[in-house]
Amino acid sequence: MQGLASAAGHEDRQIPLKNYCKGLLLPGERKSIEPIAARLDPVHTQPMRQSLHHLVAKAPWSDEAMLDRVREQVLPAMRKHGPIVAWIVDDTGFPKKGKHSVGVTRQYCGQVGKQDNCRVAVSLSVATSSSSLPVAYRLYLPKEWAEDAGRREKAEVPEEIEFQTKPEIALEQIRQAVAAGLEKGTVLADAAYGINTDFRDGLTELKLTYAVGVQSSITVWEKGRQPLPPKPRGRIGRPPRLLRRGPEHQPVSAKQLAVGLASEVYKEVTWREGSGRKLKSRFAAVRVRPAHRDYWKAEAHAEEWLLIEWPRSESEPTKYWLSTMPAATSLTALVKMAKHRWIIERDYEELKQELGLGHFEGRNWRGFHHHATLCIAAYGFLVSERNRFSPSACAGHLEFDFSEPPPDFRPRGSPRSGRTA
Repeated sequence: MQGLASAAGHEDRQIPLKNYCKGLLLPGERKSIEPIAARLDPVHTQPMRQSLHHLVAKAPWSDEAMLDRVREQVLPAMRKHGPIVAWIVDDTGFPKKGKHSVGVTRQYCGQVGKQDNCRVAVSLSVATSSSSLPVAYRLYLPKEWAEDAGRREKAEVPEEIEFQTKPEIALEQIRQAVAAGLEKGTVLADAAYGINTDFRDGLTELKLTYAVGVQSSITVWEKGRQPLPPKPRGRIGRPPRLLRRGPEHQPVSAKQLAVGLASEVYKEVTWREGSGRKLKSRFAAVRVRPAHRDYWKAEAHAEEWLLIEWPRSESEPTKYWLSTMPAATSLTALVKMAKHRWIIERDYEELKQELGLGHFEGRNWRGFHHHATLCIAAYGFLVSERNRFSPSACAGHLEFDFSEPPPDFRPRGSPRSGRTA
């Protein structure tokens, strides 16, 4: 914590920062300022509350500098068990009533699985084969917020923050990670990002490979096919440059291609051990060229992988990915990488349920991000501690001697013993 506290800048912020992170790590149902203060100092709760509130809602320390420091301390511990293999883009929603808290609007909220009043944050995590850590985190500011000067002023939204789509925010986070010299990994994202051609093109420009979800309706050119060349040059005017299609020369949707593949193309692949069983399904991978608006281009899109999942129990394929992993990549390696997004589910589960990521009750931009940054700092401590042990030890595969548990040991879920006088 000492290393992180120095990133807060002014010396007066170091003790409150340590207190806040301690409060996030302590047991408790709510991890907002008021209950944290009560747990840390039941006798002097009000002064503690004021100290924590100033640190989170008012103090002008840099979230980016703090996350950089967290990354510097945690990534070496993660790398002890293997290199960085993936950069994972995701977003998470926080149900929120009212309309005055920064970024709140009616939009899709993954936590409730439908449109609801909420705010959404976009994150970038780096992952090894066994652990992951968020390294960038930013609130998505809806257009109605970005264009409302009055609401922006009340919520103290910085002037430089303009409206950006979620893929644009994610791509900016990735550019910053590249500029910071982070060890590169394959970029993973769901279809909300993968369907965005500009997002995929941006990753390619940054020389990053990706394996991103796409929708079944995306159009592609099957292997061996591509757009028609430009029209022949006429007698006058500039030579035509744009590619063409014809009545009998059209791309197909990913679903059309998947359904038309021979059944023997689909192979059963196991990608990891789940809780109590191996996770496996049927997959096929074919080389294609994305076809989105290529009639406005002078060159066809490069070939890449279209990965398709079609479980035996389903009447049609269920998931699709596009990937720029090398052409020699095996089907099993493609599947394992595409499915590696699961690892950040643990991040968000612990950040939300154990560390109170969604418990911040303030309304301003700075407070929302400071709280999230300190939650990630506390989570980084947990990741570092977890990586002190081998992955097999973390999974319970080593035979530790628990024949004499400590006096205060209590199995999770068992009732507490009665209090003594």
